[in-house]
Amino acid sequence: MNFLRRYEELGETFDPETVKLKKVLRVSELKVEREETLSRLKKAGVVLREIPFLDKGYEYEANFSVASTPEYLLGHVYVQEAASQLPVKALDPRPGELVCDMAAAPGSKTTQIADLMKNSGKIIALDSDSRRLIALRNNLERMGVSNVLLYKKDARFLPDFGMKFDRILLDAPCSGNFCIEPEYFEKKNKEGIIDRSKIQRELIKAAVKCLKPGGVLVYSTCSLEPEEDEMVVDWVLGKISDLKIVDVELGVGDSGIVNPFGKELSPKVSKCVRIWPHKTGMQGFFVAKFVKDN
Repeated sequence: MNFLRRYEELGETFDPETVKLKKVLRVSELKVEREETLSRLKKAGVVLREIPFLDKGYEYEANFSVASTPEYLLGHVYVQEAASQLPVKALDPRPGELVCDMAAAPGSKTTQIADLMKNSGKIIALDSDSRRLIALRNNLERMGVSNVLLYKKDARFLPDFGMKFDRILLDAPCSGNFCIEPEYFEKKNKEGIIDRSKIQRELIKAAVKCLKPGGVLVYSTCSLEPEEDEMVVDWVLGKISDLKIVDVELGVGDSGIVNPFGKELSPKVSKCVRIWPHKTGMQGFFVAKFVKDN
């Protein structure tokens, strides 16, 4: 399977070898104010540049590992790639709400949600992998998160809880992208992409059953493949009548592709956001936002 040829068909031609991701961290204010953390990092020799389209994201340069600093170990910062911070920005969780993170480990987005909620309300965080749950629990503890209930559970069975959520984040299991996985082009194939898309649809069906009227669902992947992105959204628009797609306002990225590989999708798919690495210096990502009808 020639991925680069597929991307050319989508209108994007680039050399993957020239794509270099920026180093990015996110500041948390669950323990200390942002300015105190920034001041301490700068005194330690970390050069920081605020990212305008993120709430608390900063590009950084340092001649040492930020993950070895007291600020990291104390949970004042989380090393989190810029595109990875976008789904929670779209979700826009509020203090006091009931939120679900359907695929939570290792915790970058769960801790980001908790920070925006100021540790109030409640977050239900799921993952089906016991080893990944250990990493999630460790990150929650390090970051000072206290409003999360953690479950080992396949999120396709989220309705088992009998709960209705204000907001649900489905950062879905996906095929990934070449920026974050070595030998991506050699290891991935069309069959695997299609299999992932089937699971993604099952997860969305579970999510919509558990949303309150007026509740928000953000669907995201770190895949560049339309079968896992725009085509899944098009399926939602055709099959799930009580989900309304809304614009994703992130301040970065391209609109969703409405005619991938000559297949005509709903024009509403353009409301989504697609992140191309060669255009942004970020890993590949896709974000869609839905609201459940009253």
